[in-house]
Amino acid sequence: QLRATAGAQRTGASHTVALKRQLYRSSEKRRVRRKALTKIVHKTAYYGTVEVGSPPQSFSVVFDTGSGNLMLPSTYCNRRACTMHRRFDPSASSTAEDVQGDGSPVKGGEPRDQITVTFGTGEISGVFVQDDVCIGSLCTNMRFVAATHESADPFTSFSFDGILGLAFPAMSQGHEYSIMDQMVASKALRRPVFSVFLSDSDDEESEITFGDIKPEHMASEMFWEPVSGRTGYWQVQIGDIMIANQRQSLCTNCQVAVDTGTSQLAGPTDVIAELSRRLNVRPDCSNYHELPMLGFVVGNHVLNLMPEDYVDKGSDWCEISMMPLDVPPPFGPLFIFGDPVLRKYYTAYDRSTSRVGFAVARHAGGSGDAAASMLVSLDGPGQVTRVLPEAASKPTFLAPAGRA
Repeated sequence: QLRATAGAQRTGASHTVALKRQLYRSSEKRRVRRKALTKIVHKTAYYGTVEVGSPPQSFSVVFDTGSGNLMLPSTYCNRRACTMHRRFDPSASSTAEDVQGDGSPVKGGEPRDQITVTFGTGEISGVFVQDDVCIGSLCTNMRFVAATHESADPFTSFSFDGILGLAFPAMSQGHEYSIMDQMVASKALRRPVFSVFLSDSDDEESEITFGDIKPEHMASEMFWEPVSGRTGYWQVQIGDIMIANQRQSLCTNCQVAVDTGTSQLAGPTDVIAELSRRLNVRPDCSNYHELPMLGFVVGNHVLNLMPEDYVDKGSDWCEISMMPLDVPPPFGPLFIFGDPVLRKYYTAYDRSTSRVGFAVARHAGGSGDAAASMLVSLDGPGQVTRVLPEAASKPTFLAPAGRA
């Protein structure tokens, strides 16, 4: 018996999960101007709570648009990466079922299907379980991965227990493993969307909302772009890259995946090398305060980043902070928009129409003038569209700009 309320099942509901932020600092040795320096790399993780089973067992998870499965440490795993976290115990849930990958019941004594998924420098292996999964009052019955093995690196470094994948079913084992697809199919959600707001300080709370979009997190109108390709990522087309709102004719047929599970920006090696040359970030930081905005053309808008978003800055060194990532066609060339972009822009993900929405994020202490410089329209005076009265009442901070 799912724990969703009768009212939520009839009309659909929304629920907001507060996200905690964990900051990682790792050091790397490097040389600048013949001097041996230690580079401090900052990484972040945002995570919140879900409940699994009957009675509910609580877990902290990263809500990850870059992967597709719910993966939790389980009592089947005795490695330290599992035992230092909360583990799902199927024997303690009256609704848990051991299943094969296709959902068929596991018969006594027969081998079980297993899966191994790689995450950066580590990996998780596990078996398949079906049980109730709840985000607040929003519940569904779905299949997920119960870990039997987790590598020490990087999982012993994490405060959170597991990963809740929010990518398309192509990135999972199927629709039955997608919490969004299951909730949309059961009409549990008020709207077939989720939205993500990441804080840029400790003065405000990060959150993910299932079933709704919150205008109070937007300092501009939201614009939407269709998902391009069938990779399973929430990815959209990039029209070009801009420096100081000037077109650079770089990567004119690139894609970008919006990834809530990564703390970095990434892109094709050759494009990053050319961007580095054109931006001319001096290793001694002597021109840091004169560096321009770096923008990505998405549809008829430019998503701009400030130097603090795309430059790693130490006490006496600077360098561009994009990680090389080479994905061949037809899935690439591919950029990854991680936390630096997601802190600047409030994003929404529409499962029914397969599109991604972007708006400048409204942060505590932020100003409309600052927002106007971040999101630039390429439509000149713009086009008239019909919107809901609620949306029409919101102020717009889009800055019109002529085509470059």
